[in-house]
Formats: sequence, structure tokens, C-alpha cells
Amino acid sequence: MIIGVYGRQFDTRFAKPIEIFLSSLSANGFDLRIHSSFVRFLGETINLDASLATFESFQEVEDMSFVISIGGDGTILDTVTFVQDSGVPILGINAGRLGFLSNVSLDAIEFTTQCLVKGDYSIDKRSLIEVEGIHGKDHCPFALNEVTVHKKDTSNMITVKAWVDGVYMNSYWADGLIISTPTGSTAYNLSCGGPIVMPGSDNVILTPIAPHNLNVRPVVIPSEYEVELEAQTRDQEILLTLDSRSYSLPNGSRIKLRKASFEINLISLPNQDFFSTIRSKMMWGIDKRN
Repeated sequence: MIIGVYGRQFDTRFAKPIEIFLSSLSANGFDLRIHSSFVRFLGETINLDASLATFESFQEVEDMSFVISIGGDGTILDTVTFVQDSGVPILGINAGRLGFLSNVSLDAIEFTTQCLVKGDYSIDKRSLIEVEGIHGKDHCPFALNEVTVHKKDTSNMITVKAWVDGVYMNSYWADGLIISTPTGSTAYNLSCGGPIVMPGSDNVILTPIAPHNLNVRPVVIPSEYEVELEAQTRDQEILLTLDSRSYSLPNGSRIKLRKASFEINLISLPNQDFFSTIRSKMMWGIDKRN
């Protein structure tokens, strides 16, 4: 069974657990393929088998049983650009900070390995947003968390006009506008006052960033509706962000957003669920009455 391993540089305090984890996977018969940019860092950080194969592209991921992402949530967002529509599941190992998506702790290495060996896990399907209008600037025009239109290097507000399924909705005078999936509802959307939406709800959320009109509030719409945006600014360019990838677009650009035709498969281990993750990461229930 071929397993891809992708990651970013991590704190050295995670080095030994990660070394044990990768060695344990190899010892249990998994054929590891390390991403070429990550293998150099691992080689300098842990005792890594020099004979391990590497991979670089989306085409090489298609034959894998799953991909392990080592890092934080941003690392999983990067991993999505390799997996794309291949259907290959992703397991997130948290060697970062908060870790909503990469919520498998390095304290649970032995348990995680045994679950993978036995196939004792479930698949959590997550929807994405596809963007039309970047014209070849992105080989992966999809976002797992959110698509954001915002101002670029200026104190001026921008105006974002929004149409939902061809019907004019509103003109947002703000620092920007977030269009979030349920997965991304606990990310940028949440910090800007948007609601938490359960994965699988089949919705998207439109959340303004610091709107100038205080009665403008986040709106939840069905994910099958197409959203069209037009951004105006006093400057020459606006900034479009797909998860962690940013692109400059000319002032007045129009983009269309729709639900992607495929989903991302996240591996969920036994006893993991959305609400336990929320309680743990956001410290819900930290009340002596509970």
C-alpha cells in the first residue's frame, strides 16, 4: 500500500514522534513516498531512511491509498492542491498550532498506526468552492476553506457587488468579503463574526470583513447557487485569496464561484467527531459548572 507524506517545516520538539510514526508505518508494510520539498527537511531533522521514494506532482498522487499531511491546517490546504479530484483521502497529523483539520495528535501515534493498518477509520467528505475568472493564474482553482476578495496594500475600503444565482444581492462596502465552505466556517469566517456550520450542511457563507454598514450581516445560502462578484477599489488591483494562495486581479474584475464537482476525503479516526473537535480546539465547556 502506497502512502504519500507531505509537510512543512515543524518545531524540533515534534521530531522524535514523527520519526517513530514514519518508522512504524514502514515497519507495518506501508510504502512511503515523501514529497520532494519535505524530504530535504526531514533528512536534516530526523533519522530518515535514505532509500525512501519521493513524489512531486498531482499525477503521482493518483496511485496512492492516502496522503498523510504533517503540520497544521495550512499544510492540509496545501495537500489539497496535490490531491485535487483524485479522491485520495488525507490524514492530518497536527504538528502545528490549533489544528481543526489536522486534528490527530502526535501523542496518539501508536493508536493512529494501528487504525491505518486495520483500516479502522471513516471518510469525512468535504465540499470545495471552484473559482472562474483567474485566467490561468492558478493550476488549482479550488478552495477547501474559503475564497476571499479583499483590498490590497491600502487603507481604502473596497466595494464588492454580489449576485446569487443571477439575482443581485448587495454591494458590500468593507475591507473585503469571505465566501466560506462549512469546513472554513471555523477559520477566517469565524474570526469575522460568521457562523459555525457543520460539515456536510451543503451551504456556503458570505461574510463581510469589517463592513462600513453595521446592519450588514453574514448570509448562509445553498451551495448549489452560483455566486458572482465584482470588486471596485480606488487602486489598480484587488487581492483574491483561495485558502492560503493569493492573486492580484485588476480593479473591476468579475469572478464566479460555484460548488466544485468533487469533494475532498478526510480520514477520521474512531472517536473523532466535529463537536469534540470544537470543544477541544475552542475550549467550549471550560466552565466549572460542567
